[in-house]
Amino acid sequence: MANLKTVFVTGGTGYIGSHCIIDLLNEGYEVITIDNLTNSRSGALRRVQEITGKSVTFYECDLLDGRAVHAIFAKHKIDYVIHFAAMKAVGESMQFPLIYYKNNVIGTINLIEAMKANSVYQMVFSSSCTVYGDPEHLPITEDHPTGAVTNVYGRTKYLIEEMLKDLSHAEEKWNIIALRYFNPVGAHPSGRLGEDPTKNFTNLMPYIGQVAIGKKPSLTIFGCDYDTPDGTGVRDYIHVMDLASGHVSALSKLDEEHLRFKTYNLGTGQGVSVLQLVKAFEAVTDTKVAYELKPRREGDIVSMFANTTLAKKELGWTAKYSLENMCEDFWRWQTMNPDGYANDEPFPATSLDEILPLSEKTTAASPAKVTAAGPAKAVPAFNSVNSINGVNGVNNH
Repeated sequence: MANLKTVFVTGGTGYIGSHCIIDLLNEGYEVITIDNLTNSRSGALRRVQEITGKSVTFYECDLLDGRAVHAIFAKHKIDYVIHFAAMKAVGESMQFPLIYYKNNVIGTINLIEAMKANSVYQMVFSSSCTVYGDPEHLPITEDHPTGAVTNVYGRTKYLIEEMLKDLSHAEEKWNIIALRYFNPVGAHPSGRLGEDPTKNFTNLMPYIGQVAIGKKPSLTIFGCDYDTPDGTGVRDYIHVMDLASGHVSALSKLDEEHLRFKTYNLGTGQGVSVLQLVKAFEAVTDTKVAYELKPRREGDIVSMFANTTLAKKELGWTAKYSLENMCEDFWRWQTMNPDGYANDEPFPATSLDEILPLSEKTTAASPAKVTAAGPAKAVPAFNSVNSINGVNGVNNH
């Protein structure tokens, strides 16, 4: 039975966003998504439609283009927002902090303003375990102190959480869940959808896959003298499809209860070291992954894994996929798609010109009004913030 409710997904062509859209469509939600394609390719959405047999509405849009975001909200009846869009590489964030603050924080402010202007108050925010900083205790519960963050990426997530908390305190209409992800890996079991990084700064498993398939000579492991069983960093790896189902559970929770602002950990609760992940990958895929050990990287921590009791109790959610499943599904994706989505036809984007006249797109200082099909809504005046240094970064978490 169709849900008939519409979810606005930011960063929907990215790794987590595209997998989440599959679950949303399968659960009967309508999906409208935006992405600026800085670190993803729109061909992922074509595969999402093939897998689900259902359609997606897509706008190529940057959250820093606040006027365009307002226009999209004015055109569609939106019930919920799932906000994935962000620049997300820890190492890169330490090198380019201003770009990260601008894209992640100001982009979220533009989104919130568009939501409020169109009376949309239900949101699931893609947060991160990095908000906990260097953990005081393990496993980490949601009441663990936040804010002593060790990298710029994590500080942007922390700042956004604090902003959303303040917003929900000041205005009781807001109903927001922040999902603190641990380390997403794996791919859709079909092998048709997976992680397709388009920049040099990539997550661990895609790097392992590139070495295993022969596209990179070796894996670089940063830090081999940590106080862990084998000296390498320990993380909580979670299958991306478990992460996707967590968002659907969060939407159901928003329907059940007015929370104002609530945080939940999404992880498996199991700590796995980098070398343990490499060995598991080799065993499952029957490959060899050459690696070299390098000094610790600025911004990294020793060990991080979740206590997920609260998500199980209140969201009815638990991770179901094993570490072996994560490796199997990622390898299936990697071998079936050695070039990712690079050779896919771009997914057709709905034209912003249809909802935003050229004069309003190019005149940043003037108020804009947009008439949507059905009841007319005015798009309020606001400052539009453009990207800097040619880097936008409104993409998957």
